[in-house]
Amino acid sequence: MDHLDRLEAQSVYILREAYKEFKNLVMLWSIGKDSTVLLWLARKAFFGHVPFPLLHIDTHFKMPEMIAYRDRAAKEWRLNIVYGENKEALEKKLTYPDGNLDRLGCCKNLKTEALKHTLSGEWPRWRFDHNLGQYAPDTNQEAYTGVIVGVRADEEGSRSKERVFSPRDAQNDWDVGDQPPELWRQYKTDFAPGTHLRIHPLLEWTELNIWEYVEREKIPIIDLYFDQGTGQRCRSLGCWPCTGKVDSTAKTVPEIIEELKTGKFANIAERSGRAQDKEGGGGLEALRRQGYM
Repeated sequence: MDHLDRLEAQSVYILREAYKEFKNLVMLWSIGKDSTVLLWLARKAFFGHVPFPLLHIDTHFKMPEMIAYRDRAAKEWRLNIVYGENKEALEKKLTYPDGNLDRLGCCKNLKTEALKHTLSGEWPRWRFDHNLGQYAPDTNQEAYTGVIVGVRADEEGSRSKERVFSPRDAQNDWDVGDQPPELWRQYKTDFAPGTHLRIHPLLEWTELNIWEYVEREKIPIIDLYFDQGTGQRCRSLGCWPCTGKVDSTAKTVPEIIEELKTGKFANIAERSGRAQDKEGGGGLEALRRQGYM
């Protein structure tokens, strides 16, 4: 058993434990490489079927290629996919691209608030109807109380403070200083009623592990991660106003792996192209304490 086999087995175990222990689960799917690997692992864990819905938070500022990839995968893999949004903020143009908020304020509106109220069922959801081939209003407004997320500890500072089974309060707020110990991979799954839970099956994976697994499994990944002839590519995906590119000529997964192994990005943070991370020291952790992904 090699390192990828061990990581895969651990993630499959976590997914199955979450499904066994918690009701009303949903898996966040951002369309990026990490959450797509997470989706692949879920399909493996449950023999081709994902027994919980996928949730995408649509900010309406995602790159068009991302939305096209989402809907294509939903059809091809027969995914039970739901999306939510902050309709009021969008209608009132309370966003960064409209010039009315800074980047972190925009993230709070379009991601944090949209996620919290979509999870609770307070705001409308749209579910992909495979018979119609399009999204329709979701009649199920029951709250999702457990959320499976594809974050990794090495990706960004605040994520390194997470637990695999990470409790939040009823408002989705995260108390970083009050988390259960997870020694020797022993996970606490018994929480008080009303506890909202985030589950992180990829927490021990690295960026290199993700790409090695993508290569081994031949997982289809959105082509924004590859150089299209400009000498640049995305290393981390987000909304188009805040997502920059890195200098790279990698056009294939093996070439990305080689870049990571040779240390080309050794001293460059993976999310260095995400402009919102640079605003206000500790800003991203503050957002995550309030319920951000």
